[in-house]
Amino acid sequence: MMKVKADWLQNAGAKTVCAALNDAGFKAYFVGGCVRNALLDAPASDIDLATDALPEQVLDIAKNSNLRAIPTGIEHGTVTVVADDEPIEITTFRKDVETDGRRAVVAFSKDIKDDALRRDFTMNALYADISGTVYDPLDGMEDLKNRHVQFIEDAHQRIREDYLRILRFFRFHAIYGDPAGGIDADALDACASNLDGIETLSKERIGHEMRKLLAADDPAPSLASMSQSGVLMRVIAGANTASVAPLVHLENMVKVKPNWMRRLLALGGEDVQNALRLSKKEAQLLSQMNEVVIEASSAKVAGHILGIESGRDAMLVLAAHMGMPVSDTLEQDLQAGAEAIFPIKSADLSDHYQGATLGKRLKQLKAAWLASDLNMTQSALLALPNGDDA
Repeated sequence: MMKVKADWLQNAGAKTVCAALNDAGFKAYFVGGCVRNALLDAPASDIDLATDALPEQVLDIAKNSNLRAIPTGIEHGTVTVVADDEPIEITTFRKDVETDGRRAVVAFSKDIKDDALRRDFTMNALYADISGTVYDPLDGMEDLKNRHVQFIEDAHQRIREDYLRILRFFRFHAIYGDPAGGIDADALDACASNLDGIETLSKERIGHEMRKLLAADDPAPSLASMSQSGVLMRVIAGANTASVAPLVHLENMVKVKPNWMRRLLALGGEDVQNALRLSKKEAQLLSQMNEVVIEASSAKVAGHILGIESGRDAMLVLAAHMGMPVSDTLEQDLQAGAEAIFPIKSADLSDHYQGATLGKRLKQLKAAWLASDLNMTQSALLALPNGDDA
């Protein structure tokens, strides 16, 4: 049998928990993302364990092993055991009995295949014991090897168990799929056939999933498929994927890391803050960057308004929209703009303007300075006529 090597196999807490379960006569397996990523030589963010021990038995085993156990989701079979100061989530093998697309009624099982069948994609139904031996009850290894993201058995049924799986499918295709191999046709059809289910999902869940998708190295093919299937319009009305592929190309040219906010700016759309439940800070930044893009501002102006990093993001999106390369002086211009200081202060105008009129005049002169690409001097700005006086 195949064996996997991974840092998490040496995790002290996980080893302690696995040993406690095994010594009590039960099985313990690492499952899902950590196994999948290890087989792809990619880092794992979460460590999850599956067992044939019932939740109450897990609690007893933890107590007998002097480990603290917390029944975090015991009704769904999940117990969190703290070992070596690290929380380890342990879930009993389960099989679905009833689902409504958002939550499932489950029954516990002793069969690892039952547990595998209730998961979403074949490449996620992979297990490994503490020795690193991989268990593949649904032949997901072949799909993982071919970077083929497909649902387990009937795609329609898997989606109806949890409609978030529609977005997860496109996210997994963006991260783990083979672009040359294309997207799974049955899965795409199932996603397109269950669009109404997206309306039942919370905006928070949708936003969390979209952030991950947009942060993929190249989300363009998946986003294009989302658009063609009608999914993207249900998530962000008015979003347009045309500039995403050019943006990714420009990102590679200037060697910047993927950034979900930059890709979201390129997508556009209506009421994005609500659609993805952006924070006020995120929504404000997105609005400021969008204004710079709409105004086709220079890199110096972008750097002044947004700072170097967000200014660069806006300039990359603007270049993608216009189908143009990035200027060779982009970084210098962003730096110059970020360091530039508006040459007019309130004291310079206080002899003629007070209160609201002072604020309005400052705003007029700032707009003129920005329009001059930050080049107008103090004297030139002060000499400008006040439009309100004409």
